[in-house]
Amino acid sequence: MNIFNEVGGIVAKAMEEIPELAEVLDLASQRVAVESPRDSSHGDMATNAAMVLAKRAGMKPRDLAEKLCVRLVEHGSVVSAEVAGPGFINLRLTDGYWRERLREVLSADVDYGASTIGAGRKVNVEYVSANPTGPLHAAHARGAVIGDALARLLAKAGFEVCREYYINDAGAQVDTLARSTHLRYREALGEDIGEIPDGHYPGEYLKDVGEALAERDGERWLAKDETDWLAEVRGFAIERMVAGIKTDLGRLGIDMHVYSSERALVESGGVDAVMQTLDDKGLLYTGVLEPPKGKMPDDWLPRPQRLFKATDFGDDVDRPIAKSDGSWTYFASDVAYHLDKFKRGYAEMIDVWGADHGGYVKRMQSAVRAITAEQGVLDVKICQIVHMMQDGKPVRMSKRAGTFVTLSDVIDSVGKDVIRFIMLTRRNDQPLEFDLAKVIEKSRENPVFYVQYAHARCHSVLRLAHDTFPDLDLGANGLAGVDLDCLTGSGELGLIKQLASWPRLVESAAETHEPHRVAFYLSELAAGFHGLWNKGKDDATLRFIVEGDRPRTFARLALVRGVATVIASGLEVMGVEPLEELRS
Repeated sequence: MNIFNEVGGIVAKAMEEIPELAEVLDLASQRVAVESPRDSSHGDMATNAAMVLAKRAGMKPRDLAEKLCVRLVEHGSVVSAEVAGPGFINLRLTDGYWRERLREVLSADVDYGASTIGAGRKVNVEYVSANPTGPLHAAHARGAVIGDALARLLAKAGFEVCREYYINDAGAQVDTLARSTHLRYREALGEDIGEIPDGHYPGEYLKDVGEALAERDGERWLAKDETDWLAEVRGFAIERMVAGIKTDLGRLGIDMHVYSSERALVESGGVDAVMQTLDDKGLLYTGVLEPPKGKMPDDWLPRPQRLFKATDFGDDVDRPIAKSDGSWTYFASDVAYHLDKFKRGYAEMIDVWGADHGGYVKRMQSAVRAITAEQGVLDVKICQIVHMMQDGKPVRMSKRAGTFVTLSDVIDSVGKDVIRFIMLTRRNDQPLEFDLAKVIEKSRENPVFYVQYAHARCHSVLRLAHDTFPDLDLGANGLAGVDLDCLTGSGELGLIKQLASWPRLVESAAETHEPHRVAFYLSELAAGFHGLWNKGKDDATLRFIVEGDRPRTFARLALVRGVATVIASGLEVMGVEPLEELRS
């Protein structure tokens, strides 16, 4: 249950009881918000109701706020309502209200935080989508994790989510892959190929592909012209590369629902059809673009080009849609691909791209508006660069040189859970430093360890309690029935308030497409739990298991179970396994 919505209901009822508001509770009331106050010492909740409605009611905001406060304190869950500043209202809720929120956590168990705000709306989340010219490297992990965590978050908020990978298997780069594979194929059959020529992929990973081709086809392609073997070798290499990508994603805990092929889209005539539709609508024309701003490229020449009227749909300039030889650009394929998503029922689309695609956002968003008659919406999450480090020193990565650090290498080094958590410790639009040594340190400065340690500590307490009270059902449902009135301390109630904010966090993070907020929330929750734990080290009466005080112990065990439940719920969204025991 979203407590802010519930308190919003209390405020709405109070507004209905003010005579001066009887005629004005229309659209203006939709701007009434209930939020946490900036300073927790001011109360549990704050509302702007009087500020929003005062003018329509013909009253001063503070005067209206005073009237609302009188009504609000009549509600059994409200201890006090006070006017602040120009007319804000700060609310304090009863301790009993918060204790009941803990009972809700326990009753819902692992489903706590699940929401219906998505109402089953279909959303397509496309992420990773690396060219199939080599294995995934470490930097791909960020987009992979952000996309997958966002898909999980949207699903928890009640959306119907499709996780999709777009295979860029058309164009010059896969022809280069085929030629590079053919070189390794010749090498596998005993030929000395010398240095890898410029313009080919030199990575060692293609040796395995060449050997597999040689094992399958023998010398079949040795004496053939490129025109004879290019398509066959290209298809073989792409299949091998995609299989490796799927394996790496699986190791990272990612299972895509759909793998879409650019080549299949092109060869089916899908791109031609969409371009014809745009042309028929008068959205394509032949024109000459203005020269780029800033430093003039040496090879820039003003020339007639086939252009898409992107400026009609919010872009800064119109965009080339065809090359000088008349063939379609990558942009044209991407336009057709997004229309394919729309036709499959996904009016809401989210693409997760790398930092080098930032300049591509506006044109794709304008294209989606054009091809869907303004019915489709595209949100693009740009993932800034990941600085891979080892003990504070940069780890070099170069896909072209074949010396990059593979995603598989990083998984072998630190494990999928560490990768997934760390990749969510910054906003996607901020650079991220990933130090292979620091991310496995067992310290408070390592957020992965700190959150997992809190979850493991909860289960350590529960294991000890099981030994002490073997007759007590320590499951979430069992502890949901215990008397919670003993939970009166500020630390205990503060922790419950943190737990109660989880459903709101799920909804707001899903609506804003910000999965990193889950990692932030869990770090704060872990800090609150560790703080309560530490107080018990110095004062035995503050421990979770209090000798000779069964009611207090049972209530605190319910709190511990609640913390474990919400941490596990958050880690599930992040795709991280909650550990019940940490081992060295």
